[in-house]
Amino acid sequence: MDTTMHAVRGHRRGGPEVLAYEEAPRPVPGDGEVLVEVRSAAITPGELTWDATWTDSLQPGGRPRLPAIPAKEVAGVLAEGPGAGDEVFGLIPFTMDGAAAEFTVVPAGVLAPKPAGLGFEEAAALALAGLTAWQGLVRHGGLRKGGRVLVHGAAGGVGSLAVQVAAALDAEVIGTAGPDSLDFVRELGAARVVDYRNERFEDLVEDVDVVLDTVGGEVQQRSWQVLRDSGVLVSVVSPPAAPGQGGPRGTFFVVEPDQDGLVELSRLVEAGRLTVPVDQVVPLSGTAAAYAALDRRGRRGKIVLRVS
Repeated sequence: MDTTMHAVRGHRRGGPEVLAYEEAPRPVPGDGEVLVEVRSAAITPGELTWDATWTDSLQPGGRPRLPAIPAKEVAGVLAEGPGAGDEVFGLIPFTMDGAAAEFTVVPAGVLAPKPAGLGFEEAAALALAGLTAWQGLVRHGGLRKGGRVLVHGAAGGVGSLAVQVAAALDAEVIGTAGPDSLDFVRELGAARVVDYRNERFEDLVEDVDVVLDTVGGEVQQRSWQVLRDSGVLVSVVSPPAAPGQGGPRGTFFVVEPDQDGLVELSRLVEAGRLTVPVDQVVPLSGTAAAYAALDRRGRRGKIVLRVS
């Protein structure tokens, strides 16, 4: 058996400039883990700034874990052991090496069967963004059938899936997007799209049950104005500071690996209620450039690495 593979690794903490495409040891699974032959991996804005990408902790102060392999969203084939040959996808725990490699080791309990009819690139793009949308809207937002939801950044990796998940839950969906993405977001299922460059959403939207904030900053703060008293502002950017006592509440969360959530997303895919936008596909050797491209405005969906 070959004991090496090609991978992208950072030997010191930093941005895209520290990532090198090189030969690396092939990982060996431990108890409760499986070896995945990676076909595709997806990447996320801000990932190279996370403490967990480089250390053994989600918080500052963890022990360095170098050289580190990025890209926590994986789709591939089980390489050995029970289920060998099965096509799977999932979100890798953030304090483990990622999927920017020909092989990766993953806890068996975080993977799910790849949705029927979905390619590896789309499946990788679904893992983190789809779970973020599902957990944000359903688990943290409590969105119910007939509710009204405002999705900020509705054309992005998380937002484009959140619009579809909310529509599949029979919610009324409003999205914010740039002028070049308005039709795209409508096609995803939004009943209304606000052009954030030329319109103020708080002048056009009211009585919202859930706001899903993928933008942060002053957009997050302005969002309190559109919520019902019973509403909730869910942010994946920073903890929302409520303007006063009573009224709507705010919550911040970090997406977690979630096998049950992946199964729910797969059901939506297989029912034709969820498609996965992919903005760009690059080879594994182009990983550093792909991370640099995450800062480009106007992306529609995820950037994906084609590994095998």
